[in-house]
Amino acid sequence: MNQDALPPTETIRPDWAGIDRLPTTDLLRLMNAEDRTVPAAVAGELVRIAAAVDATAARMAAGGRLVYAGAGSAGRLGVLDAAECPPTFGTDPGLVVGLIAGGGTAVTGAVEGAEDRPELAVAELAALRLTPADTVVGVSASGRTPYTVAAVRTARAAGALTVGLACNRGSALVAAAELGIEVEVGPEVLAGSTRLKAGTVQKLVLNMLSTAVMVRLGRTYGNLMVDVRATNTKLRARAHRIVTEATGADEAAVRQALAATGGRAKDAILVLLADVDAPTAARQLAASGGRLREALHAHHRSGPSDK
Repeated sequence: MNQDALPPTETIRPDWAGIDRLPTTDLLRLMNAEDRTVPAAVAGELVRIAAAVDATAARMAAGGRLVYAGAGSAGRLGVLDAAECPPTFGTDPGLVVGLIAGGGTAVTGAVEGAEDRPELAVAELAALRLTPADTVVGVSASGRTPYTVAAVRTARAAGALTVGLACNRGSALVAAAELGIEVEVGPEVLAGSTRLKAGTVQKLVLNMLSTAVMVRLGRTYGNLMVDVRATNTKLRARAHRIVTEATGADEAAVRQALAATGGRAKDAILVLLADVDAPTAARQLAASGGRLREALHAHHRSGPSDK
């Protein structure tokens, strides 16, 4: 096949043809050197990533959802990012959704031909009943995966915000989307294995997108995960540390506040910093849209009579 017809992520570097004969340490040095090019490439797209964050956050503040759509490794990374949002940010499972060509089976194994079936994306997005408040992010290394391109086109036709994330420039995916993010990192050490540098790009950008959106939505307080769900011993200990860090309260007071608020760190912080009871903290957080900093400011403006 003509190398010029392939996207950079699929091309073969002749000077890497002998990697199977390299000493292990030299092979790892080569991979590590290539990996170091990824953050710089992502940095070149920060303005576009920021535009996607702000536009997504504005829609989610109005009740929308964030939906990732992709195939293969790209789809799995979207599913992973979506799955991490409930335990990290206390979101409902339906708020951030990961769609992968071939469905759940494709998360742990290949579903032959699924990425070439645009009708699968059309059906899955129809089932979600998209609205203009939703955001759909198509993720594809090549930027030309039929499933992913169809997902973005379908979402845009439904009035949702659409974002295309690709690792090649001038792709059909970015052309189909309202907002495009193109992070070009070139050929892979293992030719065509886009779970490598391209996958790292996707992971970094999705990390930025979901984390920054949640920060904009008030799901953090400073750099603390105040909406973390304390569902096991480790997370209960983390919630205790978060409340302690945010308030400076002693161990007994933190334990008492967490007990009164059902283990909800954000509520416990407001209880301690505003000197209110748990029901009042819950009401004040609801009034501020769950934004702890705004709830604290509103409480201090109105005075202690709100207790």
